[in-house]
Amino acid sequence: MSPSEDICVVVPTIREYECMRAYFENAREHGFDLDRLHVLLVTEDFCDTDEMAEMLADEGVSGEVFDASRREEWYEAQGIGEYDHLVPAASHAETSFGLLYIWANEFDYGFFIDDDTLPHEDFDFFGRHVRNLDFEGEVEEVSSDENWVNVLYQNFEDHGLYPRGYPYSAMDETVETGTAAVSDVVASQGLWTNVPDLDAVRILMDGDLQGQAQTRTTTDDYTGDFVAARGNYLTVCSMNLAFEREVIPAFYQLPMDDNRWNVGRFDDIWSGVFLKRACDVLGKTIYNGYPLCEHNKAPRSTFDDLNNEVPGLELNEHLWEVVDGTGSDADSYAGVFEAMARELAESDFEAYENGEFFNYVGEYMLDWLSALDELRPVETTPAPADD
Repeated sequence: MSPSEDICVVVPTIREYECMRAYFENAREHGFDLDRLHVLLVTEDFCDTDEMAEMLADEGVSGEVFDASRREEWYEAQGIGEYDHLVPAASHAETSFGLLYIWANEFDYGFFIDDDTLPHEDFDFFGRHVRNLDFEGEVEEVSSDENWVNVLYQNFEDHGLYPRGYPYSAMDETVETGTAAVSDVVASQGLWTNVPDLDAVRILMDGDLQGQAQTRTTTDDYTGDFVAARGNYLTVCSMNLAFEREVIPAFYQLPMDDNRWNVGRFDDIWSGVFLKRACDVLGKTIYNGYPLCEHNKAPRSTFDDLNNEVPGLELNEHLWEVVDGTGSDADSYAGVFEAMARELAESDFEAYENGEFFNYVGEYMLDWLSALDELRPVETTPAPADD
């Protein structure tokens, strides 16, 4: 990590890593300094890590490639080998490795980019996210009588879409908009055109068996930036997201897919619920809207996604109710996160299908905080003094 590198870009990928060339070209076209970026490609042992590293070298961008074997070596080197269970194998939630890496290397900012996306040429992708994080001023504030904000509310009358993770019980909400003064933004969520980020049930209802949805979004579906009012939750998708390092204790991407309940697909959604609760307690803000990305989700069986989502669907309806109100007296991200973790780890959820998964998640959240406490900062060799 050089002194100029203040942004770590985390990309979970097993096949479409070449998409990053478009993001680098976007940066060049908009005059964003690529020397600020350090790109972390999180992949698997069966992938060609040499080709990934060559792509970064060819683009002249700093970065590293971590397959499963190298991640295990990194855990041991950083003194957290006992916490390697926190990052599930072969799961999108491997983005949590990126969070650990950012924490150890003390980058100022983190970015999550999915490998099935492309930047819109009209937006300065990296620059706009950084400006969002630095934003101070007035912006549209959204709330509803269900305490949930649909991030696709702006053109809902035309498309009728609710994003993946939006509770079914919060549908048909009454939306209210106003203006809020914002001064402490800690996360910037960019939204998406082309394939909307929907869950499998909603994709099936849209008549699509290939996991994509027949209804698509365009730039015309978005009219500007917004924030969700205090006490209102929203879905946070990690395909197009920037955040400040300080949020990492409350932003763990949950242990999905690799668990005995077969719960998957809610890693970024639930982490967004936790982060929004922490932001509400601490007076921080999640900023939403631009820059847009183009989401080019590859065709796959909608029923495969459905099988991954069904074990956690009922839990998703209630997670926000469980954590809402916790950690009110905390004065740090870790403090709020610990309060939510203990509520999940120690409460009885037998009334819910797979309710024990909440207990499991709570224990992992507590381990997450312990791992961050024990994580050794990466040592850097100081530059030699000039004679």
